[in-house]
Amino acid sequence: MNTLLITPPFSQLNTPYPAMSYLNGFLKEKGYKTTQRDLGINVIHSLFSAKGLTKIFEVKSAGRIGALKDSYIRTIDPVMKFLRGEDPTLANRIIKGDYLPQSDRFDSIDEDNFSNFETEDRGKYLATLYLNDIGDYIQANIDPNFGFSRYSERLALSPSNFSIIENELNKDETIITELITSELEILLKEDNYNLIGVTIPFPGNLIPALKISSYIKIHYPDIKIVIGGGWVNTELRNLETPKIFNYVDYIILDDGEKPFELLIESLISGIDNLHRTYILKDGVVKLEINNSIKDYNLDELPAPDYSGLDLTKYISLLDSLNPMHSLWNRGRWNKLTLAHGCYWKRCAFCDTSLPYIKDFNKSTPKVIVDKIEKMIEQTGQSGFHFVDEAAPPALLKELSLELLRRKITITWWTNIRFENSFNLGLGRLMAKSGCIGVSGGVEVASDRLLKFMDKGVTVDQVTNVTAALGKANIMVHAYLMYGFPTQSESETVDALEIVRQLFKEGLIQSAYWHQFALTAHSPVGKNPLEFNVEITGPNFEGFAQNDLDFRTNTPDQSKFSKGLTTSLYNYMRGFGFNEPLQSWFNFKIPKTTIKRNHIVDLLKNNEIELSNNTQFIWLGENIKSGKDSIFLYDNSSQEELRVPQNEKEFILEIIEKSEICNCEKLTLKDVDLIGEKYNIDPDFWLSQDSASLLFQYGLILI
Repeated sequence: MNTLLITPPFSQLNTPYPAMSYLNGFLKEKGYKTTQRDLGINVIHSLFSAKGLTKIFEVKSAGRIGALKDSYIRTIDPVMKFLRGEDPTLANRIIKGDYLPQSDRFDSIDEDNFSNFETEDRGKYLATLYLNDIGDYIQANIDPNFGFSRYSERLALSPSNFSIIENELNKDETIITELITSELEILLKEDNYNLIGVTIPFPGNLIPALKISSYIKIHYPDIKIVIGGGWVNTELRNLETPKIFNYVDYIILDDGEKPFELLIESLISGIDNLHRTYILKDGVVKLEINNSIKDYNLDELPAPDYSGLDLTKYISLLDSLNPMHSLWNRGRWNKLTLAHGCYWKRCAFCDTSLPYIKDFNKSTPKVIVDKIEKMIEQTGQSGFHFVDEAAPPALLKELSLELLRRKITITWWTNIRFENSFNLGLGRLMAKSGCIGVSGGVEVASDRLLKFMDKGVTVDQVTNVTAALGKANIMVHAYLMYGFPTQSESETVDALEIVRQLFKEGLIQSAYWHQFALTAHSPVGKNPLEFNVEITGPNFEGFAQNDLDFRTNTPDQSKFSKGLTTSLYNYMRGFGFNEPLQSWFNFKIPKTTIKRNHIVDLLKNNEIELSNNTQFIWLGENIKSGKDSIFLYDNSSQEELRVPQNEKEFILEIIEKSEICNCEKLTLKDVDLIGEKYNIDPDFWLSQDSASLLFQYGLILI
C-alpha cells in the first residue's frame, strides 16, 4: 500500500502544520510506504512568483497595483527569497522605501514601533505589507475566497447543509484553484499511490481539500481518499449526508494513528476492520467503531517525521505587533505534543466532550527528549512549539530538568493553565531549559465569571503566576474573552481594568480579545439552561455541526469589540496606561469597580509559601570554594560570598545535593536535617543575604 499524505492550502506559512508529520512518522515506523507533501506551501510559491503574478495581471490589471504590475513582478522573487531567509541583506534595500511598490497596507505603518525594529525585522515588516497588498488585490479581483492562511473560511463555519459546500466546488475555476490542481498533479505523478490522506485542520482548508479530492476522483478514480483533522473532529460528529462520499471514501475521527493503520490493513487484506471511520454503505453513512480497539498513548508513538517536506520553502512574516502572534509567525518551529488532551477539562466554553480535550495522557520526559533530539537531527532546527491544550506543570518541570541534564539546547514555548505551581522557581527552571514564552487563558478576568465557567483559577492566582513567569523573563500571552453568558457590561469594563493593570506592571506582554462563541460540544452547548442560554439554531441538515446561534438575557456586547481591541493595541505598545477606560469607547460605559492599584497591592502581599516538600534545585554554573568564602559565577558576573565556616559547609552540601545531575530530590525537610548538622536554621537562613545571593546565581525553590 503506497500512501500519500497531503496538507492542503492554506495554513501556516512559516512552518508545516504538524498533523501529517505525526502520521508520517507513525506509518513509517510500522513499515508502510508513505510520502508526505505540503501542497499549501507549494501553491504559495507558485502563486507568489514572477510567473504567478504575470498570470494574475493577465486576468486583470486594475488600480494602483495594476499600474505598478511590472514592479511587483520584478520584485516578488527576491522578496520571497528574503522571507525564506536566503538573502537577508536585501533588507537594506527594502527599508529604503523606494524598492518595493506600495499600496494600501503601507498606510497602516506604525512609525513609533517601526523605528525600533532592527534592519532585518523592518525589512520583514515591509515585505509582509507588500505581500498582504498583493493578497488583497487577489481577493478583490481574482478570487474572493483567497487568504494566506484560509480559503473560503466563512463557508466552512459549521455549514449544516452540504449543498453550500458543493455549490462552491461547482463554481468556475480561478487561478488559485487551477494552481491547486496543477501543483497536485505534479505530486500525483511522483509515484503510483493507492491511498491519499488529506488533513483538514481549519475551516479554511475544507474547500481546498475537497478540490483536491474531486480532482483525484475524476482523474485517478482507483486511488482511495481519506480525510481527517481538527475541523473534521469538531464539525462532523453527527454526519448524515452521503454527498460528501462523492469526494472521499473514508472519514476518520480523532487521533488518526490507529484508525489509519486499520484502514491500510483493511485495504491490503480486503477485510474491513475499521475504527472511528465513516463509510458509505448501501447509500447510508455509517460510523464504524470497534470498542475493543485501544489508541496508542504518546510514549508508544514515534517522533514526528518531516521527511518529504522542503523546509527551505517556509517563509517568516512579521505582520503583527502582538508579540505572541509575531512569535507564532516568525521562524520555523518543530511541533511536538507533551500531553494529549487537557488535565483540567472542565471549562464551560471548551469542547470538553470531545476526545481531543477529554482523553488525557502524558508522555514521559525521557521519551519527549529522545523525540526532540531526533527532530533536531532531522530538521536542523532547535525551536519547538509544544502544541498542548495545557502543558502540565509537573511535566514541564521534569522535562526542563531532563533537557538540562542532557545538555540539549532548544528554544520553546507552549500553552499552560495559570496554576499556582508556576512559581518563580519553576519559571526560572523552564527559562533555563529554553522556555521563552507561554500562553494561557485569563478569559473574563472576573472571579465570579471564572467560577461560573469552572475555569479553576482566580484573578489573584493569574496575577501571581504571571508575575513569577515575568521575573523569569518568560513572555506571557493572555487569551481574553468578553460576552460570556450572564457577563454584565460592568464586568467587561472591570476585566479591561484588570488587563490594563497587568500590562502596566509588565505581568503580561501580549494578549488577544475574542467574543464568546458557543459550540455544540462545550458544557454551555450541552447544558444551555444552566448558563441562562437559549440555543436558536442553526437547524442541523446532515453535514457540519459545531458553532451554535444563541441568545441570553444579557445585552449583546459586540459594541465593546473595537474599544477592547484599540486599548489592547496601545497597552502592548506601552501606551495609554493613564488614559481613562472611557476614552477607548464611543459610547458611555460603566465606571470600573476595580481599585486603581489593585494589582500592585496584590503583589505587595505576595509571599512564597514553603512546605516540607519544597524542592531545592541548583541551576548555577560551577562554584569554587576558597578558604573562608565561596566564589559564584554566571555568564556575565561573579561574586565572592564570605560566610562563617559552618554556613559555608552548609551551602556547599546544599549545592552538591541539589545539582540538576542529581536525580535525588532535595526537599526543605532534607535541608532542615543538613541545617542541624551545621547548626543552621534554614528558615532564618533563607531570609539572609547569603541565601539571596545564591538565588541570584542559580538556586531555586519549587
